[in-house]
Amino acid sequence: MDRQFLGNLMTQIHVMSRHRSSAAAAALSSVFSLCLLNRLVSMDPELNRSFSPSSVTLIVLLLIFSCPPAEGNFEVIGSPEPIIAAPGDDIILPCHVEPQIDVTGLTVEWSKPDLQPDPNDRLRRVEYVHLYRDAREDLDMKIAEYVQRTELFADGLTRGNISLKITNVTFEDQGRYRCFIPKLKGHLKYSIIYLSVESKSVTTGTPLQTPDPKKETDVNAVFREALITAVCVGTILAILSAVLFAVYWRHNRQKQELHQKATCYSCLARRAF
Repeated sequence: MDRQFLGNLMTQIHVMSRHRSSAAAAALSSVFSLCLLNRLVSMDPELNRSFSPSSVTLIVLLLIFSCPPAEGNFEVIGSPEPIIAAPGDDIILPCHVEPQIDVTGLTVEWSKPDLQPDPNDRLRRVEYVHLYRDAREDLDMKIAEYVQRTELFADGLTRGNISLKITNVTFEDQGRYRCFIPKLKGHLKYSIIYLSVESKSVTTGTPLQTPDPKKETDVNAVFREALITAVCVGTILAILSAVLFAVYWRHNRQKQELHQKATCYSCLARRAF
């Protein structure tokens, strides 16, 4: 391993450390494993002939591509704390996609999961607080009470901000809201945000502002991502350790066979003389 290779390796480590994804961690682990195996192989000429660095590289690349890709680790994250408002307020239900991604081409659904379908509707259709589809709001399935009262932030959709603004809040608006992206490539496609509407005598007014997605945290999402990373990296290291052990076992066995043959030849030579 020369200095140029080490420099490139450190650059990759710096880039991967800035992304919280299991694929980046798995790739980083694979790079280190590749360096270790290449170093061990190069130290023994006979081992180098039986297990070349090119085969090591192939194994590591296969392990990297077997891990979940970074594009499949997107998560919808909403506010873990309830949003408190008073009647007549304009509020924002914070929700965003992490890591940031342009969602202008995706469908975004805002609904009230506790709201029961209309019993008079034979089709029992699901209505939405806000439905964004085909790069525009779809009004055909909107709940009548929310008409002209909801909107997304058009400029924020390109950064994964799917927060919903609701104007002129009423007591009937209180409850759970679900923000959902059906076709998001990730294992957490929705989040639940609770809106509490209280009289102004028990609430303190706060100015309306667009939430900063970077300030929102989800402890469960972080733990889940760490678990996926640990499993993926652990699997890679276990497989590489097994391969390395098998190669060394084979190498030692060949040495023992050669030693036994040499001993037999020596005995035969002594008897001949």
